[in-house]
Amino acid sequence: MKLNHDGPRWLNIFHFASPLQFYPLAGKLVPIFAVLAALLAIVGLWLGFAIAPADAQQGEGYRIIFLHVPTSWMAMFIYIVMAFWSIMHLVWRTRLSAMMAQALAPTGALMAFLSLFTGALWGKPMWGTWWVWDARLTSMLLLFFLYLGFIALTRSIDEPDRADKAGSVLAIVGVFNVPVIYFSVKWWNTLHQGASISMEKGSTMVATMLIAMLLMSLAAWMYSIATALSRVRTLILLREGRTRWVQELIAGGKA
Repeated sequence: MKLNHDGPRWLNIFHFASPLQFYPLAGKLVPIFAVLAALLAIVGLWLGFAIAPADAQQGEGYRIIFLHVPTSWMAMFIYIVMAFWSIMHLVWRTRLSAMMAQALAPTGALMAFLSLFTGALWGKPMWGTWWVWDARLTSMLLLFFLYLGFIALTRSIDEPDRADKAGSVLAIVGVFNVPVIYFSVKWWNTLHQGASISMEKGSTMVATMLIAMLLMSLAAWMYSIATALSRVRTLILLREGRTRWVQELIAGGKA
């Protein structure tokens, strides 16, 4: 059966695989996601730090979870998305897919760092120590190093095609650490508490806490999208600098 390509171009999923087509789209989406991230974060922080009640066992110190949990979720999710784009790059050889993975990596590294940092702030009053070689903490630390390794690897290779391929392979191999992080509290006897929100048992949090957590998670998601889109625009300009359309953008001051 012959496919009809006469319909709207945006219906073709490969239309925006071209840097030429994706660059202006990303430029339009960045401010939208940035504003959403700011608004969601403001409301989420207000609910989490000012409105939500103190925890019965952990007191006021538990409030760090409104930063810790969303950043932990995003650190894992971003790496999965990086692996997805890496597979897309290796299968279809789309340049934009590799650039998307590279654009996500710094934000993923930031989220992993914030997860570890806020976890240490939470662990000191709860466990009496800043760090333990707990299965969850150790696997999250490994994820942070995987992000740093991906960034270092892709930037150390001068030839873009080789850098894209090497980064894609590392992202795909490293993604197997993500389920280890998620299931570590079930597979091993760890100090880290189990999930307060799960598909099987629902939520054990009061409504205000749950809403604050979800808003902060959405804020982290919107922020990650905004920064990745902004960064991929920069990568497109660097990688496509010799093309006519990029030179015209720069000459016209529209880059």
